[in-house]
Amino acid sequence: MNRRNFVAATAAAATAAGTETTLAAQGGTPVRDKPLGGDHWGPLHYDAAEKAQVDEVVDTGVPFRFTGRRGVAPVKVSTYEREFAAKIGARFALALSSGTAALECAISALQIGPGDEVIMPAWTWHSDCTAVVRAGALPVFAEIDESFNLDPSDIEARITPQTKAIIAVHLQGNPADLNPIMAIARKHKLRVIEDCSQAVGASYKGRRLGSMGDIGTYSHQESKTITSGEGGTLVSSDPELFERAVRFHDVGNIFAPHKEMLGEVRLAPFVGTNYRMSEFAGGVMLAQLRKLDMIIGAVRANSAPVYGSLREIPGLRFRLRPDPSGDLASPVFIRFDTKAQRERFLELMKAENVPAGGPGGSVILPVQPYIENKITVHAAWPTWTTPRGKAIRYGAASCPRTIDILSRFAGVAVGPKYSAQDTRDIVAAVRKAFPAALRA
Repeated sequence: MNRRNFVAATAAAATAAGTETTLAAQGGTPVRDKPLGGDHWGPLHYDAAEKAQVDEVVDTGVPFRFTGRRGVAPVKVSTYEREFAAKIGARFALALSSGTAALECAISALQIGPGDEVIMPAWTWHSDCTAVVRAGALPVFAEIDESFNLDPSDIEARITPQTKAIIAVHLQGNPADLNPIMAIARKHKLRVIEDCSQAVGASYKGRRLGSMGDIGTYSHQESKTITSGEGGTLVSSDPELFERAVRFHDVGNIFAPHKEMLGEVRLAPFVGTNYRMSEFAGGVMLAQLRKLDMIIGAVRANSAPVYGSLREIPGLRFRLRPDPSGDLASPVFIRFDTKAQRERFLELMKAENVPAGGPGGSVILPVQPYIENKITVHAAWPTWTTPRGKAIRYGAASCPRTIDILSRFAGVAVGPKYSAQDTRDIVAAVRKAFPAALRA
C-alpha cells in the first residue's frame, strides 16, 4: 500500500469508528477494542527450520561444538560463524554464550586492563560498563544526543592519556553516527568497539553495523532481532584481535575451526574463561540468521507508512536518525518539549489501546548506585582505587543532557507481523493523542 492510500485508509477507519477527534481518555471510543500488543521478533519466526536444526543435534548426539561422536562432526556453530561473518561483512565471527560474553571478549582482545579508560554513552545496558570494570579498567560516560546514542561532539572532552577505546552503542535499532566517531578514534589512535546488541542487522551508510569498528559485538537474547534465548557473537577483520577473543572465550585454547579461519596461529595460550556456544544454540541461530533480512524487511515495511503519515502532523518531530535507511525502524520515537507532555501522551495512547513507552532496554549508568558509589567485587579492585578512579564523579550531575533527552521521547513499537490495520491504528492514535499532549 502506498503512502497516499495508507493515509486515506487511516482517515476512513478513524471516521468509521467515530474516533477521529474525541479522546478515549475523555469519553470517546478508543482506536482499538483491545490493546495493541507485540512480541519479541525472533521467537515470532520460530518454525520447522529451528526445530529441524535442534532435532539434528539430538539425533546425532553431538551437542558440543568441538567434539564429534560416532563419525559425526559438529557443524552448527561453525557454519553459523561463517554465515554471520559473511552477512555482516567481516572476516571472522565468534559465536558466544551471550552479548555480555562478546563484550568481555572484545575488551580482552583489545588488552584493556587496569589504568585504561573506555568512553561509552551514559545510557546503555549494564554490560558495557561491567565488561570494562571486570577488566579493572575505568568507564567514562559521555552524553547521548537525540539519536539516543553516543554524541560525537561530547567524546573529545572525555579523552585523557589513559583512554584506550570507545564503545559506540547502537541503541533501539538506530545506528550511532559512526563517521565522526571513527574520525575521532583515528585522530587519537583509539580502538572502537561497536555494540550492536539492540541493532542486529542494521546498517550505517550501506555497511552492516559491527563491520566498521575494530570489533563488533551482538546479543541474541530473547528480545533481540534474532535469538536463541541467550547467545552472542563477536566479529572482527583483524586476525590478532580475533585470535585473542577466541582464546579468551575458551580458557586460552584455540581449536581446529578457528585455526582454519585464521590460517595462522600467532599467540601463546593465556588465562581465559568459558563462553562457548553449544550446537543446540548454534543450530537455532543458524536458522534465525537465515531469516534476518526477512524479519528486518517486514519491520521496515510496516514502519515506513507510519513514519510517512506521522510526518504530516504539524509540530511532530522524530528521534534523530543518522541513517534512516539503515535503522531497524522500530520503535517509532516522537519528541516532546517537556516531560509533562510526554507523560500525558503516554496516558492518552494507553487509553486508545495503542500503548507507547519511553526509551527502554537500557539504563542511565552513572546514576546506578553501584556505579555512583563505585562498588566492585572486592575493595582492592583496581578500577576505582587509582587517583583518577578516586577523582572521577558519576551521578546525575555527570549526564544532565542524557537524562533530559530520555525524559522527553515516547515510542510506539512496530512489529514484523503487524497487520496493515495495526499500523493504521498506530497512526490514528497518535493523530488523536499528540496534539492533546502538547497542551499539557
